[in-house]
Amino acid sequence: MSPPVILVVDDEPHVRFTLRAILEDEGLEVLEAEDGQQALEGLDARPVDLLVTDLSMPRLDGMGLLRALRERDASPPAIMITAHGSERTAVDAMKLGAIDYLPKPFDADEVARVIHRSLGTARLEQENRRLRAGLQLGQTMVFASEPMQRVAELVERVAGKDVTVLVTGESGTGKELVARALVRGSRRATAPYLRFNCAAITAELAEAELFGHAKGSFTGATRSRPGLFREADGGTLLLDEIGELSPAMQASLLRVLQEGEVRPVGEEHTVDVDVRLVAATNRDLRHEVTEGRFREDLFYRINVVRIHVPPLRERPADILPLAEHFAAKYAERFGVGEVRLSQRVRDQLVANPWPGNVRELEHAVERMVALATGPVIDELEDGPVPARSGDEAGGLKERLAAFERTILEEELAACDGNHSELARRLDLSRATLLDKLKRYGLR
Repeated sequence: MSPPVILVVDDEPHVRFTLRAILEDEGLEVLEAEDGQQALEGLDARPVDLLVTDLSMPRLDGMGLLRALRERDASPPAIMITAHGSERTAVDAMKLGAIDYLPKPFDADEVARVIHRSLGTARLEQENRRLRAGLQLGQTMVFASEPMQRVAELVERVAGKDVTVLVTGESGTGKELVARALVRGSRRATAPYLRFNCAAITAELAEAELFGHAKGSFTGATRSRPGLFREADGGTLLLDEIGELSPAMQASLLRVLQEGEVRPVGEEHTVDVDVRLVAATNRDLRHEVTEGRFREDLFYRINVVRIHVPPLRERPADILPLAEHFAAKYAERFGVGEVRLSQRVRDQLVANPWPGNVRELEHAVERMVALATGPVIDELEDGPVPARSGDEAGGLKERLAAFERTILEEELAACDGNHSELARRLDLSRATLLDKLKRYGLR
């Protein structure tokens, strides 16, 4: 196994020489940089396990280096070198993310103790974040299939890194739950976590909602508001249905992500923000870019790491664990005691394609539990047409039509009859939606 790599950052050659001698005697590999700027350039070329930096240096000092590390998607833990008696400096460095400090003048034994302690702390924190991510996905989502195991592994790998993540998948697959697991496994787990539905309001109101506004900046602005980016400062913001953003809002969002600052509507000044972005969509954003509906530069900015949540039809091993989970959940909620799914119902659940994914399955099980007349559920109460054998089953076209009608009925009710919102939810053009509603007599 390769030894841990330590980057020593100090503008005084004799200090670097002393630390190198101590650390190499401890079996560690040592790299050097003369100032913070050279350190950042070195980190671009090679990752390190720990960084030890002086405070006062030309070009970019130690505090500036710590701030720059905080803005990076992935950065090593850092130790600050402090002068004797400068406890205040150590406190300020810890607030910026340093995990320990080294007082001058150096004592070889103390240097070795601090370095090994910091390496151990960093390894433990990294492992805890990885485990939290895996556990949180298991706590927020029920799954047993190989495709979802791969999703869990990817969540474990990226949750602890401050990287922008794009979560994709059809409506109802559980994209928001994946985003929640990413947050809980990150260093921002205890910081604010806010969600914004990009399809929920107009472009004009979206700008004020995200970036804030001054009192009187537009009709109805009776008081100033900080906006979601500022409210989520230090934490995470989920932009759900990001593919629905207007072109103007896409440009505004790109500026925020590039510059790390927002300008509230009606104000002249900008405000710095430190927010990890997670975006979610049921659209094919590459296709949207090709069609000119989504900015290519914004797409590459948010598509740093992509996590795709597969539809339920591609992970049938999850159907029964999910159904049993929902049955227990709604049995408790409705106060009906323990319920059990019969083998007949279990077979029917597995046979159904569930075009509405986990959301449709949950609604079907909720309905079954609500209408159950005993502890054993033996039929899909008013649910999607179950699969049967022989002529009784009907053709595939008829069965799929029945499934489609069920989805349209449920989603239409959820949207309170709003056709525009329903079209967005189902990723259909308004003309196609109206045609389907007319076909099924739902208009």
